[in-house]
Parts: sequence; structure tokens; C-alpha cells
Amino acid sequence: MFDLSSVQSALQAAKLDGWLLYDFRGLNVLARRVLDIPSDAILSRRWFYFVPANGEPRKLVHQIEPHALDSVPGPAQRYLRWQELEAGVASLLTGCQRVAMEYVPRNANPYVSRVDAGTIELVRSFGVEIVSSGDLIQQFEACWDDEQWAMHLEAAKHTRSAYDVAFAFIAERVRNTGSVRETEVQQRILDHFAAHGLLTDHPPIVGVGSHSGDPHYAPGPNSDSPIRQGDFVLIDLWAKLDKPRAVYSDLTWTGFVGVEVPDTYERIFQIVAHARDAAINKVRSAFAEGSTLRGWEVDQAARDVIEQAGYGAAFCHRTGHSIGQETHGNGANMDNLETHEERHVLPRTCFSIEPGIYLPEFGVRSEVNVFIDGRRQVHVTGGAPQTRVVPILKVY
Repeated sequence: MFDLSSVQSALQAAKLDGWLLYDFRGLNVLARRVLDIPSDAILSRRWFYFVPANGEPRKLVHQIEPHALDSVPGPAQRYLRWQELEAGVASLLTGCQRVAMEYVPRNANPYVSRVDAGTIELVRSFGVEIVSSGDLIQQFEACWDDEQWAMHLEAAKHTRSAYDVAFAFIAERVRNTGSVRETEVQQRILDHFAAHGLLTDHPPIVGVGSHSGDPHYAPGPNSDSPIRQGDFVLIDLWAKLDKPRAVYSDLTWTGFVGVEVPDTYERIFQIVAHARDAAINKVRSAFAEGSTLRGWEVDQAARDVIEQAGYGAAFCHRTGHSIGQETHGNGANMDNLETHEERHVLPRTCFSIEPGIYLPEFGVRSEVNVFIDGRRQVHVTGGAPQTRVVPILKVY
């Protein structure tokens, strides 16, 4: 639910005159989330909602959709012609100098930059400086309440146990028939999710051999390899409870279909695990010291380890992503590769830490989730992080 008092307190703390929220046909999902507008609400015309640092919010809505923003406080001004829209925006911004919008200079962070360049030009034409709303979005869309934290822990319990189910299934099938297909393991995981009331937006990644070296490999009818004794396997899975406002748990583990894991795999895994732990320690140290922490710093802590080991070119994605009601949420990412993530790591947000090394023959990723609670305590969820490649035929 939209909390006007909290938003205005945040604007005052940031020394902003206000926050101009804008959307056209769902292009700015962040604005919709902040105002708690249902994702299936059909709004076909442009709307603006201005929240001042002090005083009453104001709305600008189209004449044929006058009730578009009835769920949030403040009087509504209606427009019909484009001239009236532009004049209405000017009216909303009267007396303002610095206003937040879903914008980042040079589109340096496309996860936040949801307002089109033309609308930015329109707002600037009224003499207003636009400041990125990135940390505001985090505070009012990406922060979890206690109920969501509890739902994440429940989901994490079942996503972690899915590995025991999957590895045991691989072991059983390999012993009995000599092999099992990637899609069969994938389906076994989905059955486990369904049995525990979990849902997912996409089936899990089950990659054997060279497929594990493709970070976004997806087994399917045209790409479905058998898993046999002596194979290396990567499984990346994510799910949430089938409940309103539920949030995801997202984990990655690796295993070897045998009794003893060859050094080729274990050596690369240990580099990745060291990088993972360096990133976790970066978060823990910052919050223990009470210092500020930005997403790019967490990424760099992991990236330094892998680069120093000589595999920097094989770490081809960011260290982690925000986690929320979508697998990839709207908070700060742990990223100094694809973007220079300047957003702060905030209490009550969750994110993955998942460095990887991807080689032509195989790839290793180790993924955990990190949640910062309201007391600034750092939690690593999904059970204890993986410490070595699982020897599947020995353990299961």
C-alpha cells in the first residue's frame, strides 16, 4: 500500500522537492509498483502523479480515464489535448527545482531508466533538474516486510531440498539405466516445487558438460543431453510460494556424477567459491562497520578474486541481481560489469551472489541469496553455501 508519509520523509532526507511518477501503458512498472497499481489494470493513456516533499500530492490523468489514480491520495487534474497535458505537467512542477524520476543519465542503469527521453525533455523544459529515483524505488518497491521475509525462508527451504531430490534422481537413474536426460531432471525439480506449493516463472537450468558453460542455457526439445557417469552437472533453480506478494529464492549448485571429483572441476569451483565468499564478506563488513555500500563494490569484491586467478574473461555476467516478487527484482544489483551500479545496498533488500567461470568444456557457478534485515544483520539463505563439487554417486 502506498505510504505517503514515508515517501515524503524520504524525499526530505534526499533534499528533493518531489517525485514525479509517470507511466504510459505499463512501460514504467516501477511507478506502478510504488503506487500499488495492479499489473492487470488497463490504463491506455499517460498519467502523472507528483508527490511533493511537503504538502498534498497531485494527479494528472486523461479525461477518458479520470479514475486511473483513485487509489492514491490527492486531487486530479484532467487533460484532453496534448497542449493540456504539457500545461498540466508544468502546473504539477510549479516551484520545483530538483525532482526524482525513473531516469539514469546515459541510460547507465536500464533497470531504473523507465521514463522515455521525450518525457524527460518535457520536464526539463520547465527548468527542473531530474535526479534518479533509484534508491527511492528500492525503498518503496524492493524492501521486504516481515511476511515476505518469512515466505522467502520457506521457499529457500524447498529450493535447497530440491538439490537433494535432483541429485538423488540422477544417481538412481544413472545406476539403473546408465543415463538420465536434462529435461527429466528439470521435470523432477518442477514436480518437487508443485508438491510444496511453489511456482516459478521459468523451468530450472540443468546443464551437463559444455551446457554448464553457457550461463543461460535452457534444456528443451531441441537441446536435451543425457547425463551419464563421469559428467559434470550445473543446476540453477528458483521458485517462490504460490501466495500473493511472495518473493523468490534462487540458488545454483554443481555436482559430478561419480564418487571422486576430478581436480579439473574442483579447482575451478574453489576459485568461484572464494569469489562468492569475498562478496559475502564485503557485505558483512560494510554493515558491521555501519558504512555505506553500493552494488558495484560487491561485484568488484568477487570479480577481483576471479581476475587474480586468471579467469576474468570467463566471468561474463554481474555477480548478483536483486530478488523480489520477480526472480530479478527492482533493487540494487551487484554489478560493476554490465552497469556501474551506484544504488546503495539497503536494509530489508535481498539479492543473489553468484559468481561464475565459464569454459568451453564446462562452467561453474555458485549462487546464494543474501538478505539484510531491518536491524542491518546479514543473512545468507538457502542453507550453508556449497563448499565443494558434490560427488553425486558417493553422496546419493
